[in-house]
Amino acid sequence: MKKLQQNGSQKEAFKRYEALAAELAAAIHSGELRAGDKLPSVRQTVANRGVSASTVFQAYYLLEGQGLIRARDRSGYYVSHGARLLPPEADTLSQPLDEAAVVDISDTVFKVLESAMAREITPLGSAFPSPLLFPLDRLGRAVGDAARRLDPWSTVDDLTPGHADLRRQIALRYLAGGLHVHPDEIVVTNGALEALNLCLAAVTRPGDTVLIEAPTFYAALQSLEERQLEAVEVPTHPREGIQLDALERAIQRHRPKACWLMTTFQNPLGSLMPDAKKQALVELLSRHGVPLIEDDVYGELYFGARRPSLAKSFDKTGIVMHCSSFSKSLAPGYRVGWALPGRYVREVARRKLTASLACPIPTQMALARYLEKGGYDRHLRRLRKVLQARQIVFAQAVGHYFPSGTRATRPAGGYFLWVEMPEHANALEIHRQALSYGISVAPGPIFSAKRGFTNCLRLNYGHAWDARLESAVETLGRLAAIA
Repeated sequence: MKKLQQNGSQKEAFKRYEALAAELAAAIHSGELRAGDKLPSVRQTVANRGVSASTVFQAYYLLEGQGLIRARDRSGYYVSHGARLLPPEADTLSQPLDEAAVVDISDTVFKVLESAMAREITPLGSAFPSPLLFPLDRLGRAVGDAARRLDPWSTVDDLTPGHADLRRQIALRYLAGGLHVHPDEIVVTNGALEALNLCLAAVTRPGDTVLIEAPTFYAALQSLEERQLEAVEVPTHPREGIQLDALERAIQRHRPKACWLMTTFQNPLGSLMPDAKKQALVELLSRHGVPLIEDDVYGELYFGARRPSLAKSFDKTGIVMHCSSFSKSLAPGYRVGWALPGRYVREVARRKLTASLACPIPTQMALARYLEKGGYDRHLRRLRKVLQARQIVFAQAVGHYFPSGTRATRPAGGYFLWVEMPEHANALEIHRQALSYGISVAPGPIFSAKRGFTNCLRLNYGHAWDARLESAVETLGRLAAIA
């Protein structure tokens, strides 16, 4: 009973700030709060509403991430100009069938991805932001410097777990976020996808069942397909992530061997699971003994005042297998990621040894040096501001050009918008027609084991807004109206 009461209070806590944010958002969209209006101070809201300062700050951070309000130094929060031009927020909980499915999605995914590889294509379906956002010149110099300084013995030291200096720098970043990690608990990998696949292989065998979000990242579906695993899609909210009640029912019914989730800026929804819900998630999975594979490649791309907590930070038993990389935030082509596999670290390290032995040492050394000098945090501060600004402009264009009834998510980080078009729209047909105009999109069905979300698109706003991009969004809006 105590556990149930505790879970109930946690659920109430992470709903309260969302209710406040929703009320203020409605006032902005109705015109009751107009562009330039100042919001009540945190102190006033605490006194008038009877809520905590933390609740008010979380509500304001959420609204700021959605582009509805702006903070001014030493002045407070104000309604953003253009806030009413944003499309209505996508806030419907997905409702997939509660059945295990054999995954057969790779052919469709490959066809979609291959069509978007040409440089002349407008890359709204791309999985990466513009490469011009990354400090590749500085990283290139760091690689050259690392090669010149290379100690011959370092090419064989720490091969499988990864270079000691890089693992130390990664551990320090965890420490800055309040999570104490020993470098020996980290396994460096060829990108996050290898880390995720190693973790999946460590806890599953062909024929096992894995719980996933609906929609989910298509590479997760491809990994399940490759390992002959069955997928159970669990209802997921575009703002706060997977539904815990449905997750527990799925655990009881299907007895899964693992749960693969993105708890922070999920791809494709952009959802951010609140801290209290992350804690409740880890407690739920721990009670049932189900390992959590936490894909956290977008966690550094937050728009608020602080980095969102990791699900791993609530792990007391080593059941969370945390995976991340530098690919989405610093160096896409360098393919350096890592796993923090908890109790499964030895098994993951063994599988890394047999799968690919090691990652290139000069690249690891260069990244370690770059992190040590503080370049990463300076780069991230600039990158976050650029992506947040681009999201607002892009979302306003969706609101302007797409047909009535279109809704879009308002992520508080990352660089994806999930666009829900009117029910008649056919995302695969829009994808096909958009290619004839030189535009790539990621259609909803590639994010589902059951080819659902047929009226949805994932759009990448991580490229510079210009006439070409605006024309592409206008064309997509026109196609959405007739497809």
